[in-house]
Amino acid sequence: MQQDSGRRRSNRDRTEATRADLIRAARKLFTEKSYAETGTPEIVAEAGMTRGALYHHFADKQALFAAVVEQEAAAVAAEIDHAAPPSLSARDALIAGSDAYLKAMRAPGRTRLLLLDGPAVLGRAAMDEIDNRHGNRSLREGLVAAMRAQAMTRLPAEALTALLAAAFDRAALAIEAGASGEDYRAVLIALMDGLSPAPPPSKRPAPSR
Repeated sequence: MQQDSGRRRSNRDRTEATRADLIRAARKLFTEKSYAETGTPEIVAEAGMTRGALYHHFADKQALFAAVVEQEAAAVAAEIDHAAPPSLSARDALIAGSDAYLKAMRAPGRTRLLLLDGPAVLGRAAMDEIDNRHGNRSLREGLVAAMRAQAMTRLPAEALTALLAAAFDRAALAIEAGASGEDYRAVLIALMDGLSPAPPPSKRPAPSR
């Protein structure tokens, strides 16, 4: 019984290792050459495997690409979550998460994978689903926390998340192209601070007659 259990575990470990090697090889080539310019023969050669091994784990090149994108999106979300622990105030958590996102997106090839090839290859709807499981989920949780703490005006969370996420993505693309990261960071923080509730009007004493 224990031998069978160990064999199953060993098989599972080998399967996971093979899958990880294929994803690693594909990521390297997709970021160096783009999805369109990368063929499956190159991927299996980079991974040191056969095409049969690739098709055993993934239906096709697009399915492998989706796995690469999912892994990259999860890595970005992990960095955001690590930078914004529950001990921070709602506003500080949003700023820390914003900084972590912009930093994470500077990893070589990541903007191409997540912001250019991702939507083009997988489609906007599929890419939104991936984003909502990872980076957008982190952003939405931060926004909801800020609204509950009354540090932000209550607004529809899904719409607010989608629009702010688009702004963050645009900033990441601009920074990748050489724009000032500090400029975009300042504007993103100003956008979030602009969502703070307006202070109540001060009550001035009535003029004496």
